[in-house]
Amino acid sequence: MDRAPLFLLYLNVLIVATCGLIYELLAGTLASYLLGDSVTQFSLVIGLYLSAMGVGAWLSKYITRQLAACFIEVELAVAMVGGFSAPLLFVAFGAIDWFRPLLFGMVFVIGTLVGLELPLLMRILKEHVDFDDLVSRVLTFDYIGALLASLMFPILLVPSLGLVRTSLVFGILNAAVGIWGSFLLRPLMTARRAGGLRGRGVLIIGLLTAGIVKADTLTRYSEEQQLSASIVYAETSPYQRILITKNRTGFQLFLNGHLQFNSTDEYRYHEALTHPPMSAVNTPKRILVLGGGDGLAVREVLKHPSVEQVSLVDLDPSMTTLADRFPPLADLSQQALSDPRVKVINSDAFVWAGQQTGEPFDVILIDFPDPSSFSVGKLYTSYFYRRIHRLLADDGRIGIQCTSPLVAPQSYWCILNTMEDAGFHVQPYHASVPTFGIWGFALASKFPLESEPILAEDLRQPLRFLNSRTMSTLFSMPNDLTRHDSEVNRLNNQALVQYYEQEWRLLE
Repeated sequence: MDRAPLFLLYLNVLIVATCGLIYELLAGTLASYLLGDSVTQFSLVIGLYLSAMGVGAWLSKYITRQLAACFIEVELAVAMVGGFSAPLLFVAFGAIDWFRPLLFGMVFVIGTLVGLELPLLMRILKEHVDFDDLVSRVLTFDYIGALLASLMFPILLVPSLGLVRTSLVFGILNAAVGIWGSFLLRPLMTARRAGGLRGRGVLIIGLLTAGIVKADTLTRYSEEQQLSASIVYAETSPYQRILITKNRTGFQLFLNGHLQFNSTDEYRYHEALTHPPMSAVNTPKRILVLGGGDGLAVREVLKHPSVEQVSLVDLDPSMTTLADRFPPLADLSQQALSDPRVKVINSDAFVWAGQQTGEPFDVILIDFPDPSSFSVGKLYTSYFYRRIHRLLADDGRIGIQCTSPLVAPQSYWCILNTMEDAGFHVQPYHASVPTFGIWGFALASKFPLESEPILAEDLRQPLRFLNSRTMSTLFSMPNDLTRHDSEVNRLNNQALVQYYEQEWRLLE
């Protein structure tokens, strides 16, 4: 075999390896996104996929005839099953009760097919290349393909194409590899067989292309099935999937499938988060809000007339500019992020907090999403809280949302215990938010808190939920919300994420 066709076959290996790992990453991401429990689901998917590849490699020894044609058949099968995997799983999630068996079954089938590819290709090439060279070259291109996939998936593919289109595009790429292979390996098969394979490859590309054209419609349909509501806004940023649904009473914001607020009762949550720490400080001037890119916590902060500067740190620019593209949010937040006193900083709060120097903040509000993954869980660790400790004025206060102390008591008290480990004195409190039920918060300071805060009286606007009497009731913890023992959440154990997954899974 000439050097040029050999090189093209090695390039084929590179593409095959890249596609294979992309399907693996897609399946793991979909499992985490749709099922939650990100650590367990992603680990199961990766383990099952790798073991299925081993099964495929073992099965390859039973293919003894027409190796070139079989290799292309496998490529086309991977294109069809892998390409349509994400669309099928999205639609199936809200429609069938046996979603998990379907998910893991598809992972096993794709892994088995991918496991067949390289052994078949190596057996095709062994007649033309020295064995030592063959193994080293094939494995080199295989590992380069894995590197390309691991870099492209989070940086380019998901932010630009989304999960569904990424799946379909790589299905087309696999089918194209199959057609291309039918020309490279033409001497090893009959003309009739090669023509049939090319025809099927073109048909598969046509079907996958139609899927790309209808990807937005398909995604919206499946998400509406999952959320049981009409989607009025959808966007995929480099960091997350942003969805807004609407019903007769208001609209709801979802990030990666998790409800963030309901416009009908969000004021209860944001008043409870904001006004206890703000009222506990005499004339708060410098305020730091971590998370809360919707601007609703900032709206409450600006009701205090002493405020001179608000710094909002949120990772996602698509979130902090969402009100510009969805006017109802601008109305709900009262254009808070456009106030000249507000400075929006799009940065990872974990990194940003470690780099800050200068004048400390009078009040820090921490409004991160719940710790459902390690990437968010790091923002609830003792390491992070020690960074925040350095940013707080000596007489300052922190207000933080801490998930539900009723549904997830260990998670709630893990957050408070972790803050205490970082040097804070912490007071637990809670509020009733109809959409979420009983929700937990904490008030923290550098020195012991002698009494509960009294609601400030000079607010620019009246509050809808809190008054001087109800403020004190927030700090009365009933018997079923009492302290639970828990580990301190550290970077090297991420105990909180495990507590959170275990407790919230019980509601499924």
